[in-house]
Amino acid sequence: MRVLLTIYDFECRLFQLVNNHFENKHLNLLFRNITHMGGATFTILTVLSLIIFSSNDARIVALACALSLSISHLPVFLIKKFYPRKRPYLALKSVRFPSNPLRDHSFPSGHTTAIFSILIPYILYLPSLSLVLIPIGLLVGISRVYLGLHYPSDVMAGGLLGSMVGGVCFTLLM
Repeated sequence: MRVLLTIYDFECRLFQLVNNHFENKHLNLLFRNITHMGGATFTILTVLSLIIFSSNDARIVALACALSLSISHLPVFLIKKFYPRKRPYLALKSVRFPSNPLRDHSFPSGHTTAIFSILIPYILYLPSLSLVLIPIGLLVGISRVYLGLHYPSDVMAGGLLGSMVGGVCFTLLM
């Protein structure tokens, strides 16, 4: 039990280290915008556009992204239902967060799961894209902590989940 408390304490300190910069005008502009890249509207519209406007192998990769995005949210839903972890702004003191924050559970991060579930098939298809796509995925994850909506472990779990499902879907369709 003591080990778990030590890990949780470290995670809270890491969370505060990121969230304490909430008032920075430039970081606010970056993170308040980039966080939407992991949201349902952006990810769904992006995948649909890629399916419509791609051809040949690129269209199959886009279909792998669509499958990955769809499948990855089933475990997110189930884990949030059976592991109801409160969001940091509800559990910790002195957390900075935007108005109208999310009210569902924190673990795992759905935004991070979504972005990695659609990035990984393209990274596997064309590895040179990783130079651009991995930083985008990481920034979406960091934005969730910065905005006070997720703990770092929520983001890591979401990134891992999205990456695993994205990899499996790519392998199945390619």
